[in-house]
Amino acid sequence: MALPATNPAARPASSVSQLRADLRHRLTPVADDGAQLEADLLLMAAIGCKREQLLMAGDDPLTDDQSRRLETLVERRVEGEPMAYILGKREFWSLELSVTPATLIPRPETERLVEIALQAVTDQHASVADLGTGSGAIALALANERPHWQLVATDASQAALDVAIDNARALAVTNVEFRQGEWFMPLAGECFDLIISNPPYVADKDLCLQQGDTSQEPRTALAAGVDGLDDLRELIISAARFLLPGGQLLLEHGNDQRAELTRLLAAAGWQQIKCYEDLAGHDRCVLATRG
Repeated sequence: MALPATNPAARPASSVSQLRADLRHRLTPVADDGAQLEADLLLMAAIGCKREQLLMAGDDPLTDDQSRRLETLVERRVEGEPMAYILGKREFWSLELSVTPATLIPRPETERLVEIALQAVTDQHASVADLGTGSGAIALALANERPHWQLVATDASQAALDVAIDNARALAVTNVEFRQGEWFMPLAGECFDLIISNPPYVADKDLCLQQGDTSQEPRTALAAGVDGLDDLRELIISAARFLLPGGQLLLEHGNDQRAELTRLLAAAGWQQIKCYEDLAGHDRCVLATRG
């Protein structure tokens, strides 16, 4: 691919190949082993090309406008802004989702929730509530896999819901209804086959809230009290009233919370409690059936 040439009178511009190498070194402090991938993604965004075209560009220089766009993007990343917010998108369950600073950035480990839900619910016309939907990642992945399911996705943040609604439109998903409100408030006494949630589960003073992408994400989507269990407790205590007989509750949690969650679930009368690890081997999800 030949990129538009720069003004011959201007100073010589770096080639795409040279920029890839330079950016890798520049981004290493914030991206570590992912620096080359991030360099390529920022170049692709600045140029407006796909990866195959970028790799073919080789010795081509950037235009002045492309160089300015690239520098703006790189500066944002060097200052610690998450790549997902810079690019405005993140892939989840092979779906390209828009994300903004109003939403949590979807993570690969949360795909485990989707896998478990698809295995646990066999009814082809199931009703599902996704609480704290954020960008809509979980609800839209389930809706895409099960077009005959009827889903309700809620979030306390209207700004986050606006992103989720836009994602549903972009993906042409029509079997998800989005509602604004805290946890069960928008459900109006309805009952579902499955309630699923990736709630906040980080302790308020956990240092991870000050590190990496997490430091830039909405704190309300991450932190949940002194032990990180405030929202999980609320879900465990209240969910049964919104489930049909035999209905199930599926939650994501922190990798050090399994024992306490299973205790809370058992104390609240939940049955058939099953725990699951993520792909990295960390405790990550728990599934329980209404008693």
